[in-house]
Amino acid sequence: MTRRVQRRLQRVRLRIVTVGAAIIVALVGAGCSSSSAEPTQGDDTSPIAIVATTTVWGDVARQVAGEDANVEVLVPVGADIHGFQLSSQQAARIQQADLVVANGLGLEEGMRDALAAARADGANILWLAEQVDPLPFAQHAVGEGSDDRATGLDPHVWLDPVRVAEAASLIADQLAAVDPDLDWSGRAAAYAAMLDGADTSIVELLAAVPPQARKMVTNHDAFGYFADRYGFEIIGVVIPGGSTLADPSSAELASLVGVMRAEGVAALFTESTTSPALADAVAAELGQDVAVVELYSGSLGPAGSGADTLAGMLVTNAERIASVLAP
Repeated sequence: MTRRVQRRLQRVRLRIVTVGAAIIVALVGAGCSSSSAEPTQGDDTSPIAIVATTTVWGDVARQVAGEDANVEVLVPVGADIHGFQLSSQQAARIQQADLVVANGLGLEEGMRDALAAARADGANILWLAEQVDPLPFAQHAVGEGSDDRATGLDPHVWLDPVRVAEAASLIADQLAAVDPDLDWSGRAAAYAAMLDGADTSIVELLAAVPPQARKMVTNHDAFGYFADRYGFEIIGVVIPGGSTLADPSSAELASLVGVMRAEGVAALFTESTTSPALADAVAAELGQDVAVVELYSGSLGPAGSGADTLAGMLVTNAERIASVLAP
């Protein structure tokens, strides 16, 4: 018996109990009269239940699943995935879902135990990052206390639209196992075409940035896939390691200031999910006109931000990068 069938049976049993209780109340209220109503027949077919760990993968899942699934995202818009802790209700919904879409490679640090327990209990968890040709972290990104040092693989795969298209196909394969009657692969292909359009827009936006200016300093090492795809170099990060939970030392920050001076870099890119305080301190230490620009990385933006879908987020980032690095 599949988990989806088990969930349907649970809902049917709950409906039977609820209807039975309602009938008793109605009989008592009517003085046990002979009039009674037939219970409304529920629909055993319900939308597929998908749980996604991040807003990014929630958007991709919705693009593939459409109206044939309910997609719940665990981490809210604007929150930092690295340290997020699940509630007991969220942990229960992971257990009950038909499909859990997760990133993996150490990204979901705060929910690692809950995901492992759910998987041990039979939850259908799709780990995406490890299946889309992940890249190793750049050497400068490996810091003390980083869990990513164990694997050396960068989990931030969604910042490359080509890898996201591959991930959409993986989601479609899983949904086909849940319900083979729908054309999930066709939907994934349509979404891949949308991402291809976003990729073309990004290339056009960044064409204004000359090769010698394609050097970036970021808040933490989340933009390796962006750099690899579009010909940029990440020359330094404010927070060492692949997680935002590390704490840079004064020596590390001083070293970063020295690198920026030597490379002539006068822009520093922060992220919408973390405080810009450290980046602002680095900019102040440089003692010159340094642009501190916010990008979207671990979370989509709010409605109306231009970054409330993954495709929009990627294009918005490219616009902001080009605005400060193009002459």
